[in-house]
Amino acid sequence: MSDKGKIIIISAPSGCGKSTIINALLRQGEIDMQFSVSATNRPPREGEEHGVNYYFLTDDEFRSAIAGDEFVEYEEVYPGRYYGTLKREIARITDGGHNVVLDIDVKGGVNVKRMYGDQAVSVFIKPPSVAALRQRLEGRGTEDADAIAQRVARAEFEIGFAPQFDHTVINDNLDEAITQVSDILKSFTGR
Repeated sequence: MSDKGKIIIISAPSGCGKSTIINALLRQGEIDMQFSVSATNRPPREGEEHGVNYYFLTDDEFRSAIAGDEFVEYEEVYPGRYYGTLKREIARITDGGHNVVLDIDVKGGVNVKRMYGDQAVSVFIKPPSVAALRQRLEGRGTEDADAIAQRVARAEFEIGFAPQFDHTVINDNLDEAITQVSDILKSFTGR
């Protein structure tokens, strides 16, 4: 048995409670897991620190890292604006004996699982239904009807990836979803 940490991948369509579930598990503190710090080529905002909030790379550094196959996953979120997870960041945490949790998009989750195999577990958080997701997004009151329609369409596409994940948890009841994810992760990490 090695002292290396494991990789926890949690993915979900926007609005399915993924960040809420991860933050609840981190607060509970029963599972040793640390967030990986993402890399981006956007400039730091006031109060953000390199290596704490993000690894802030120049455009050239980011492109060079892509060319050098230094990312487990990256995405051009907006034209010219990249975010990604560096392989060395995962190694920094797992080599230190800690489990790393990746809160990443669905395609990234599938790719990272493929890359790390049995060293990683992938969990897909699913809404009870697309209609329920639409209601949640409308209930937030933060976006117009067009933006909500785009998110719902993207969610329908992303839900199609669920079978490629090790586990699917339906977030119908938040406390139950947190317990289910916790049980999966405790079983996987041997805690």
